[in-house]
Amino acid sequence: MTAWQDRFSASMMRTMAMPLASLVRGEGCYVWDDEGTEYLDFLSGIAVNSLGHAHPAIVAAISSQVATLAHVSNYFSTPPQLELAERLKRLTGAGDAGRVYFCNSGAEANEAAFKLARLNKGQGGRTRILALDDSFHGRTMGALALTGKPHMREAFEPVPGGVEHIDSTIRALENAIDGTVAALFLEPVKGEAGVLDLPDGFLTRARELCTEHGVLLILDEIQTGIGRTGSWFAYQQAGIIPDAVTMAKGMGGGVPIGALVTFGAASDLYTRGQHGSTFGGNPLMTATANAVLTVIEEQGLVANAARRGDELRAIIAGFSSPLITEVRGSGLLLGLGLAEPAALKLAAAALQNGLIVNAANEASIRIAPPLIVGDAELAEFERRFGLALASL
Repeated sequence: MTAWQDRFSASMMRTMAMPLASLVRGEGCYVWDDEGTEYLDFLSGIAVNSLGHAHPAIVAAISSQVATLAHVSNYFSTPPQLELAERLKRLTGAGDAGRVYFCNSGAEANEAAFKLARLNKGQGGRTRILALDDSFHGRTMGALALTGKPHMREAFEPVPGGVEHIDSTIRALENAIDGTVAALFLEPVKGEAGVLDLPDGFLTRARELCTEHGVLLILDEIQTGIGRTGSWFAYQQAGIIPDAVTMAKGMGGGVPIGALVTFGAASDLYTRGQHGSTFGGNPLMTATANAVLTVIEEQGLVANAARRGDELRAIIAGFSSPLITEVRGSGLLLGLGLAEPAALKLAAAALQNGLIVNAANEASIRIAPPLIVGDAELAEFERRFGLALASL
């Protein structure tokens, strides 16, 4: 092993596999390791680095804010916090009745949403929470209870109760939702499952059923939100309005921040003292997120994600590889379905050719480049991924 691998083994908790490389710097859509090897980053830190690496707007925002006011606790408000809350109400469509809770990660946002669901108990008869099989909502205990992957939960059981997992079909929705359900949790696209799309009409029917039965429709847009799928949020492509949406990842462009945004009557469920976070919404993180969202808006990067996603699909189709059987997802969150369980080998081959993609599971490759990706980066992806395919 190399020196950094020895240090990693000796000091880091054994919750993750050995890292693929030791990265030391980045710029735009590229990163470099400690040996000077260049990689085209088409994973973006798992859909986090929406503006790529070392973007001047992020550098300026962090430098300015940390020199002014970095943290004040939740006993105080700051201008960046209020600006970001108002911006998120506008971008989500939550409007004047919307409310925003800030935290530090996607898992924390889902924990806040889980507690929100518990508050929708009605007269005490709403005791069930529904989530989907093969979903992923985080690794903290509440988020883990929502996650529809039994192998992730088994070692930590008993997890918080009351959660039921159902098939991702409209029929399963119709059979499960009634007046005993407090909330339905959904990923509009199942990112960790390999970028799996929900069936056509699923979100529309979910909205109808939740409205009919007084169920909160809570959408986990931690991976799909902030322009990633070619709209600010994936639910906007279905033309629906949720009761709550969670977000994180791309909102901070690399700094840790998450949020729960509520809509309409759901905004009245939480009362003072029922939830909180020491670091949530501090000025350093919210100022950075404001800078990220300003760049995305002013430079039209949501539209760029939609256009470049179509171009990326065309490039992948042009490989005519028998290994690739389908392309899932939308915008710049794509999943390649493979004809055989070769995802780990393909991702490793890509890395050998200077390209970072992800084996989401044995038969799926996940691709999520920065929203700033352009012609040059797509051409380089075509060359490097083509070499990886040919090597197999």
